[in-house]
Amino acid sequence: MAHTDNRSSTFPDIVELNVGGQVYVTRLETLTAVPDSLLWAKFSQSSPEDLPKDSKGRFFFDRDGFLFRYILDFLRDSELFLPEFFKERRRLQKEADFFQLPELSRRLSNDSSYTEDSGDPEEAELPSPATTPSSSDRILRSPGSSSGYITVGYRGSYTIGRDIQADAKFRRVARITVCSKISLAKEVFGDTLNESRDPDRPPDKYTSRYYLKYNFLEQAFDRLAEAGFHMVACNSTGTCSYASSDPGEDKMWTSYTEYVFSR
Repeated sequence: MAHTDNRSSTFPDIVELNVGGQVYVTRLETLTAVPDSLLWAKFSQSSPEDLPKDSKGRFFFDRDGFLFRYILDFLRDSELFLPEFFKERRRLQKEADFFQLPELSRRLSNDSSYTEDSGDPEEAELPSPATTPSSSDRILRSPGSSSGYITVGYRGSYTIGRDIQADAKFRRVARITVCSKISLAKEVFGDTLNESRDPDRPPDKYTSRYYLKYNFLEQAFDRLAEAGFHMVACNSTGTCSYASSDPGEDKMWTSYTEYVFSR
């Protein structure tokens, strides 16, 4: 008599995943909702012992943890809803190809200004304000877009040379920090955001521990402007951290500045 190997029964009904450092909890039937997909194969044709796990026993996938939320949403509802000003469409399509979801990949590759074939204007992906002709007058946002605040801070230093030399070294930025709701920070800064100091925070929580992978303030400001944010407040402090008694020595100053943006 033929033996049927139904190994999916060895997986729990509620499954914990670690995807690139982001933790997800979902149902086994959600992971196996699309036949012949990668997750369907992993969780219906394999056993728990076959899959890699992290130190806490969660099934581990070395993929983009932030973008996996859209993969999971598609598995739940077979629908695709992306936030306004979403800049990761190509990267998400790459994730869809990896997880072997051809229908999701097809929708992402469709050259349309809407996130769904229905063309719902409230779910539209609008052009970047930087390339919109009327962006100098107003920022176009759909009524359903999320609002909030993002605080960008940086600690820097500068040297004032002897007699205020013209070649003084000005504004050395050590690190640009980001304080905001997790989902807003990831929407605006994408893969330029370093999450290593707060890797497991869910999207609806807040953090003050993220920082950027570059140290150009203007690059951060450009991204915020493109996402429809406006600066509403700014404050700065500065102290002389080193001043030699020798008048021939340069003076080193340090400063901390915060910029508050709102949408």
